[in-house]
Amino acid sequence: MKNALALAGLAVILAAPAFAQSAAEKTGVNSVMGVAPKTEDFVTEAAASDMFEIESSKLAVERSQDPATKTFAQQMITDHTKTSEELKALVSGGKVKAMLPTAMSSAQQSMLDDLKKLNGDDFTKQYHSDQEDAHEDAVDLFKRYGDEGDNADLKAWAAKTRPALEHHLMMAKDMNK
Repeated sequence: MKNALALAGLAVILAAPAFAQSAAEKTGVNSVMGVAPKTEDFVTEAAASDMFEIESSKLAVERSQDPATKTFAQQMITDHTKTSEELKALVSGGKVKAMLPTAMSSAQQSMLDDLKKLNGDDFTKQYHSDQEDAHEDAVDLFKRYGDEGDNADLKAWAAKTRPALEHHLMMAKDMNK
């Protein structure tokens, strides 16, 4: 699957150089190949990820009956609100030339909509799974931009933020056991 995805992304890159990296980021090819996202892509994905984390975690605080899940969810709300504010400050302060999205991606919205339909143990299990998936993606995104991003301020922020996301991923994996 990854090879097919990489080949499809390569075809997109070769066919449309003007938007190749955005398309490659969107299809996952950059992740497979370890390529840093463009600044605009990074900002969009990081901000949308924060939106999903905050909204899904608000639901978990309301709906989960598991105290450990509620504690984790509250930490996600606190931590991702902080990273959202930091990213907004970088953009509004002019250090990063990018537009912040006003909504999460359609895939994230679909995950949130599915989560809203669940209650009890079904909700908690799906929330745990979603958190692990979301944090795997976030760690990968922040690692690639922190290692090779093209905006020095944003690159430094991504590198500084990544350890917290790695910790969130470890906690999410532990909840999924």
